[in-house]
Amino acid sequence: MEIIFMLIPIAMIFVAIAVAVFFWAVKSDQFEDLEREGSNILFDDEGNNEVPLNKQNNKDSNSDSSSQSNKHDK
Repeated sequence: MEIIFMLIPIAMIFVAIAVAVFFWAVKSDQFEDLEREGSNILFDDEGNNEVPLNKQNNKDSNSDSSSQSNKHDK
């Protein structure tokens, strides 16, 4: 029963921290324009011409294996 006297103040501290973080987020405009940011992930960046890392690694490994096979053929 005496543990409840410790858990209630700890829970109240957690609630106070959560409320403070919520009000900070509202004050710093974290919840502005939720629709645009949610739909940005659905569209590709037109200016991004970089090769994805996994495709670049596959090209490197394919060229390495073909050069190794050429060494064995000689």
